[in-house]
Amino acid sequence: MQKITVIGAGNVGATVANVIAHKNLAKEVVLVDIKEGTAEGKALDIWQSAPINHFNTRVTGVTNDYLATKGSGVIVITSGIPRKPGMSRDDLIKTNASIVKEVTEKATKYSPDAIIIIVSNPLDVMTYAAYLAANKPSNKVFGMAGTLDTGRYRAFIANALNVDPVDVHALLMGGHGDTMVPLPRYTSVNGIPVTELLGKEELDKIVERTKKGGGELVNLMGTSAWYAPGAAAAQIVEAIVDDQNRVLPVCAMLNGEYGLKNVYLGVPCKIGKNGIEEIIKIALNKEEQALLNTSAQAVRELMKSLDNMKLFE
Repeated sequence: MQKITVIGAGNVGATVANVIAHKNLAKEVVLVDIKEGTAEGKALDIWQSAPINHFNTRVTGVTNDYLATKGSGVIVITSGIPRKPGMSRDDLIKTNASIVKEVTEKATKYSPDAIIIIVSNPLDVMTYAAYLAANKPSNKVFGMAGTLDTGRYRAFIANALNVDPVDVHALLMGGHGDTMVPLPRYTSVNGIPVTELLGKEELDKIVERTKKGGGELVNLMGTSAWYAPGAAAAQIVEAIVDDQNRVLPVCAMLNGEYGLKNVYLGVPCKIGKNGIEEIIKIALNKEEQALLNTSAQAVRELMKSLDNMKLFE
């Protein structure tokens, strides 16, 4: 791929750019930020590691110069502010949706055919905001969350069993947060069902820890995570660039799948050169479907809040 743009040069955005460069996924990565010098400095730092880490992807940093992003095949949006003390949910949605709207419109002006991956939070509703701003098919605008949540889930299981995390295969569905739907039934270690290796009580603890995975890191560091989110976003980029047709859980617009319509929700998807090539439909039992429906309702309420703000009229 000729060019990939990462918008937002904070910890997550810089990590995405770094992983993309290390994997040589494009000839150039453009890192964009609103703060003068931030993107330029981080891009320069990444590029100076090229001779050491043996990659040849040029890394460029710019301040609000969207012309520099022209012709990007993929745009990763990480922009937004964290929720501050005393800030309501709606205030956070309005602030970050306004940011996502602005950067999406600016970036798609110069790269109308780009696939857009959202990392900004609240993830599910920010993906919807980008979809409204981008004016393109929903298979080309989707969110990263499920890939990150599944990574955390697999890491916790690998720790519990003392096995290679690559051997842990798992799937999470639903919203990014407390309503996510882990599926132990679809979790295995090199084909061995995880339910044969871990008891229900231990699995339940892992599920709960996964749901609170982001909060655990905030409590430890005083800020949000960046290594795993950045790696998860870059994994999706790689699946697109190399047309891998990988099955990854991403935040996708549902149009009847799982009995749900007009809602962005984490589901397994085949990811390739066109973005979401296919939404994978798996059999859910009554309990799993009920949890997914609850998750969808929670996301719908956020989407409705965004609609009521009338930012996209």
